[in-house]
Amino acid sequence: MDPARIITSWLSAALLLLSSSALAENSTDFGDYVVHFNSLATDMLHPQIARQYHITRSQNRGMINITVLKKVLGSPGQPVHANVTASARNLAGQTRTIRMREIRDGRAIYYIGEFGVANEETLKFTVRARPQGTVDNLEVEFSQDFYTD
Repeated sequence: MDPARIITSWLSAALLLLSSSALAENSTDFGDYVVHFNSLATDMLHPQIARQYHITRSQNRGMINITVLKKVLGSPGQPVHANVTASARNLAGQTRTIRMREIRDGRAIYYIGEFGVANEETLKFTVRARPQGTVDNLEVEFSQDFYTD
């Protein structure tokens, strides 16, 4: 099976195991582009997938996954390179910058960032993506609850 499909399958399965908020739409449409996003505890990843993509598996680590697609008629979209930045703010107002890295797997392009989480911590993420060759930032915000115990 194609590695991009494997990681997508695992991430999708992990999201379904999370709270009911995981069932909400995890993409935002920006006209010519769509930004897909999700976040989960890294211990939900299959060990082989975590090793392959150098992700630390732990119940006290979270991961954010971003994909930017250019709309192409008759297709699910074309992955594009983008300048992606992310930050998270907890309910106490503490903000942390999340270092993002690009993962290319065949034609798929993912932007992944890892961060520490505490039990019952709610993080509000702000993600900005500027597709290569454009000047506009595409901004999405979403929240995720983490449970480590």
